Amino acid sequence: MRQARNCWPVLVRKAQDTVNEVQTEIAQAVARVEQLQASHQRLCNLYDEYRLQETQSNATVMGMQASMNHRQFMAQLLTLQQRVVVDLGKAQATLTQTRKKRVQAEIELHKMQSLADQDAKAVAKDVQRYEQRQMDELGVRQFNLGLQL
Repeated sequence: MRQARNCWPVLVRKAQDTVNEVQTEIAQAVARVEQLQASHQRLCNLYDEYRLQETQSNATVMGMQASMNHRQFMAQLLTLQQRVVVDLGKAQATLTQTRKKRVQAEIELHKMQSLADQDAKAVAKDVQRYEQRQMDELGVRQFNLGLQL
């Protein structure tokens, strides 16, 4: 009589662990994207604030050094904005790749679960056939014993 294989539950658990790990990676990637979006928004707001200060301060004359420092700071803000946009693009690409990885891990999990179910059904069918054979043999013995009496 056939027994269920011990490997399938282990493979299902391993596939489930992989899905859980990828889910954690996705959560981290989403947090990173949100963090970068918030940073970009803060930098944009800061730049707009300083640009507004510049237009308002033109009415009151700034010194040459203060004006240069102000413009240099605004240029640095623009550079930071560009860097954050690049990082944001990379983070979004990573998130997309991680989501694809999750889909593959879920497919693998379903495959392992299906194989485990198929093995369990095959074992149950084998047990049923064995029991039926035993019942048939018992019936034949009882019939033969009944004829001999």
